[in-house]
Amino acid sequence: MTYYTEKCMSAQIDIVALRERIAEEEFDYQTLMHALREYAGPRNRVTTLLDSGDIIRVKKGLYVFGQRLRRRPVSRELLSNLIYGPSYVSREYALRFHGFIPEQVHTITAMTTGRSRSFHTPLGAFTYTSIPLSAYPAGIVRKNAEDRSFFLAAPEKALADQVYAHSNLQLRSAGDIERYLLEDLRINAADLQELRPSLLRKILATAASKRVQFLMNYLLRILEKTADE
Repeated sequence: MTYYTEKCMSAQIDIVALRERIAEEEFDYQTLMHALREYAGPRNRVTTLLDSGDIIRVKKGLYVFGQRLRRRPVSRELLSNLIYGPSYVSREYALRFHGFIPEQVHTITAMTTGRSRSFHTPLGAFTYTSIPLSAYPAGIVRKNAEDRSFFLAAPEKALADQVYAHSNLQLRSAGDIERYLLEDLRINAADLQELRPSLLRKILATAASKRVQFLMNYLLRILEKTADE
């Protein structure tokens, strides 16, 4: 008899059946209560599962399985969408995800139409920057990874959001933008050539700040210059 079987029998919870009823690593309160529907006092069962570490509360109403019960890694990108929304992963984390910046980014950075907020959870930190609804849609993609999907900014959108989020960023010339992209963010100049002019124009049309407009126009100019060479 395994350690988990002994523990769950003593708590009168069939953890194997529970794990079969909840296929995903990330799940909400309604899913958990449905899986515990055959037990008396299901709320007390939730407390037992939390105390044992079999499940972990990410925030109120949102859970993941504990390490020993996981079948695959937890998707922090999906959790970001679920913790606070509507939102999508963007800025530094998205740029790293797409391979545009070399440094590891541990905090999940996201944009939202709600107010700016931060959450510190057992799965790490999640920050959300508010953006106007009119500037929200352009450049969001649905990314599929390990049979799960989440909303993520395309590289063009992540760059726009990065500039928008830093209200104290001074971009007065093309030289300022170049230094920020190549020196501060350490983006490879060759990667900028892979940006899509059509998406840059869409983002420009709904830009939420003059800084974003300036950046989009700069990127369009360097792409046009390369095309002419």
